[in-house]
Amino acid sequence: MAINKVEICGVNTSKLPILSKEEKDELFDRIQQGDEEARDAYIYGNLRLVLSIIQRFNNRGEHVDDLFQVGCIGLMKAIDNFDLSHNVQFSTYAVPMIIGEIRRYLRDNNSIRVSRSLRDTAYKALQAREAFIREEGKEPKITDISNALEMPVEEVVLALDAIQDPISLYEPVYQDDSDALFIMDQVKDEKNQDNAWLENIALKQAMKRLNDREKHILTLRFFSGKTQMEVADEIGISQAQVSRLEKIALLQMRKHI
Repeated sequence: MAINKVEICGVNTSKLPILSKEEKDELFDRIQQGDEEARDAYIYGNLRLVLSIIQRFNNRGEHVDDLFQVGCIGLMKAIDNFDLSHNVQFSTYAVPMIIGEIRRYLRDNNSIRVSRSLRDTAYKALQAREAFIREEGKEPKITDISNALEMPVEEVVLALDAIQDPISLYEPVYQDDSDALFIMDQVKDEKNQDNAWLENIALKQAMKRLNDREKHILTLRFFSGKTQMEVADEIGISQAQVSRLEKIALLQMRKHI
């Protein structure tokens, strides 16, 4: 998705205005009096909010113009339902509504089709969860939801799993200053166990050719899962030194594998 494009749906995003609090309050007062021009100005003045939110969905393969339009629908719903007596900023109120509208769009346009009955069960489960949180002030267990719906636990779990958005194997699950860990890095390959066994032997032989400090750094980084900053703190050197020693050690190992 070309999220960095300047013009989206005919809107030049580089020239979108930023409304001050006073301007927003004045426009909202006029909106409540039925002023359509004020409503249009309020929408236009909050398009940057929509633009920032759709960037969260830039790995879904959806066209940016489509997501922007859906986000604008969520924005308009937020404007029409916002109440100043809520005593919260408009953006605080609008963000979950815009995200919800985009997620509904992605769910309804998902290439993996889910039956209507499963979707209905899932939505009822989500409503039961929200009601439980409001009443009890904590997250419910799956048994709490199944009891509220008077349905077997297995059916509730199946329904909730069915509406989960598919994710890319290349979606990062962790990232520090130098490295990113992707979902595919955590997927275990049950095949090619013989190849893995041979690779382990080759790695051990290559590790033997490193000096003690290099071995220690690679062990902490790739077997203990520590970041370069954590390794630097543990052995008393800078993060830049850890990065340099790590690269040297890996180059050395590659020569012997």
